[in-house]
Amino acid sequence: MRLSGVGDEIDPELVAFCHAEWPRLVGSLTLYTSERDLAEDLAQETLIRVCEHWSEVQHARSRSAWSHRVAFNLAKSQFRRRAIQRRLRRHESAESITRDHDTALCIAVRAAVAALPETQRRALVLRYFADLSVRQVAALMDCPVNTVKTHTSRALVALRDAGLGADDAVDPERLAAGGAA
Repeated sequence: MRLSGVGDEIDPELVAFCHAEWPRLVGSLTLYTSERDLAEDLAQETLIRVCEHWSEVQHARSRSAWSHRVAFNLAKSQFRRRAIQRRLRRHESAESITRDHDTALCIAVRAAVAALPETQRRALVLRYFADLSVRQVAALMDCPVNTVKTHTSRALVALRDAGLGADDAVDPERLAAGGAA
């Protein structure tokens, strides 16, 4: 298979974009899915699609928004597959809780973000972690700008109600590092 934008030499602009976008995708998807391994798999698949569609992506208004749209669509597809699997295996024991070396704050933030309704979680992660503008998030979510503001505001209120300050909830470097920051 020959990838768009990839001939005998790989487009240095594509390489630079993938290097810069990888940590943002992994971080956004980790917050969105609550699973670092899944986030890395989805980010990898997203960047493969970026490479396949580079001729389109390189001319997009926001390359990051394009890649995040693909990433979140892949994550939603993964959620649907998992829901089907759970229905088929209701008799099996509950999923084991994965342990990682996160700090207590990172665990609390991730749990609080995971407990948000999907639209609030998506708006919050895209707005504050992926650092997309309100307009970009609105375009990704296919909704008005004011709806994004409402979802984001409600998500922040829910996080505050969970005992987290806004600074705790939206520190992408600490959360992406898995608590190591």
